[in-house]
Amino acid sequence: MSDLLPQELRILVAVAETGGFSAAAAALGLTQSAVSHSVRGSEAKLGTVLFGRGRSGASPTRAGERAVAHARRILRLYEVMGAEVRGAGRDTVEGVLRIAAFRSAALHLLPPALERLAARHPGIRPEVRVVREIGAGAAGEVAEGRADLGIATLGSPEGAPPGLLSGVLAEEAYRLVHPAGHPDPKALPLMDWDENCGSYTRSWWRSQDWIPRATVKAEDDAMVLTMVGRGLGMAIMPELSLREATEAVDITDLGPSGPVRQVGYVTTPEAASTLAVRALIRELRSTKG
Repeated sequence: MSDLLPQELRILVAVAETGGFSAAAAALGLTQSAVSHSVRGSEAKLGTVLFGRGRSGASPTRAGERAVAHARRILRLYEVMGAEVRGAGRDTVEGVLRIAAFRSAALHLLPPALERLAARHPGIRPEVRVVREIGAGAAGEVAEGRADLGIATLGSPEGAPPGLLSGVLAEEAYRLVHPAGHPDPKALPLMDWDENCGSYTRSWWRSQDWIPRATVKAEDDAMVLTMVGRGLGMAIMPELSLREATEAVDITDLGPSGPVRQVGYVTTPEAASTLAVRALIRELRSTKG
């Protein structure tokens, strides 16, 4: 089996991201026949069908999804190689650093780390993308080659995608948040949002007979906090989300048996050895609270 060339990898990624051979050809400045020929050649080299073809375009098969993820990560290494080689002559670290993070981590964990990173390595250009921590979440962005490092929740039974490296940055407790001064907050309806339903808290939730079924769903944790402050319900939220709490709410500790989640970084083995990712991990580890 012959190795796939960089241009063949770029074509696989383009077809997956545009959803068709013609669209990929337009994006890459190639002809549609050249793209089709390249994909057929890649499939022959790998010995499997990578895309399903239909009237609506082309969509990756399961094998194709894996191939495209590897292609993104390999192409990213070419980019990093160029940046590190150029910086070596000046003893600097430079280039784009792609980061995926869920909302509260992007707001509270990343900024101090990025501030120190910029002071020490001004040539690094962070690109931060906020993703919802549902399904694969930030870890999935790393596995798919769309991010060099992700800030994600760790410790769920599903675990991170196989083959990734991770490290714990913080452990945060969940707390009860309710309208300030309310005489009986546990009597209020429960408010929740999709990212707050991690399986690592479920056994605790099931054992609490005072927690009602969520009757109000919001888009994100900021919306939940606002609605709680308006007196519309109570919520059980992790500490990172509660850093945005105002005087409109009171926060009650759930005790030593309350749920706790781990927040950490996730990266690939190849990205973990790059200078920019190593520098960011050092700054994240030195971030306190």
